[in-house]
Amino acid sequence: MKIAQFYENNRIRLGLVQSGNITPLDFEGDMVAFIGSDRVYNPQSSGTLALDQVKLAPPVTRPAKIIGIGLNYKDHAAEQNTPMPDEPRIFAKFPNTLTGPNDPITWDAAVTNQVDYEAELAVIIGKTIKNCPESEALGVVFGYTCANDVSARDIQFHHAQLVRGKSLDTFCPLGPWIVTGDEIPDPDALEIRCRLNGNLMQDGHTSLMIFSVPRLIAFLSRSFTLVPGDVILTGTPKGVGAFRNPPVYLKDGDKVSVEIEGLDRLVNTCRCHS
Repeated sequence: MKIAQFYENNRIRLGLVQSGNITPLDFEGDMVAFIGSDRVYNPQSSGTLALDQVKLAPPVTRPAKIIGIGLNYKDHAAEQNTPMPDEPRIFAKFPNTLTGPNDPITWDAAVTNQVDYEAELAVIIGKTIKNCPESEALGVVFGYTCANDVSARDIQFHHAQLVRGKSLDTFCPLGPWIVTGDEIPDPDALEIRCRLNGNLMQDGHTSLMIFSVPRLIAFLSRSFTLVPGDVILTGTPKGVGAFRNPPVYLKDGDKVSVEIEGLDRLVNTCRCHS
């Protein structure tokens, strides 16, 4: 099942996506509230709308946590000539980074001029969990969506920590919707790609993740409680701009897309302000 958030009269609504249409749900509240409820999928009697008639929001707009995982693909470690980590490398992105499909990725040239793309599989947690066994981890997932872990490399590489370079406004596009976990039986068996102005930049596969989705959930839940709506960004494959020769950074007017098998495509345009 595909569930999206969209705007109606300046408020968030939920809808089921099918065959190019969206059917509003008879639910008062946003995605986080829905995930934490009994999840009754009652279509609204007013009928369906064409997707091109609505403005989609990020599929989650107020997560308690956005958790990033660094260096989680074998080929991404290799392109940096960096040893693979022996446990997940964790960082945080703030909720101000969230932006939706077809919304702009924006930055100030006075703050950064090395903005990079990172295609990632995002996991949306569906239950409150602590110390979750790896064998039960997929059962706590509500669903999956595409993410772009946009990164200001000049800021990131200047500091010992990642938060500032990862947390500029609009630096976490998500979407276009959440595909529920029952439709993705193995999140570690998906093709993942990034295109920049139509050119293929990243062409990877989640089977190359160093730490699988179940292992990440188990590891994270041992350190802190995960709650409905939490977002886990699972890392990016090789091909990011910073490690190309010469480097490739996003520019004003660029169009960047993230495509993940079974999850559709997330597209955003870049806007640099000087």
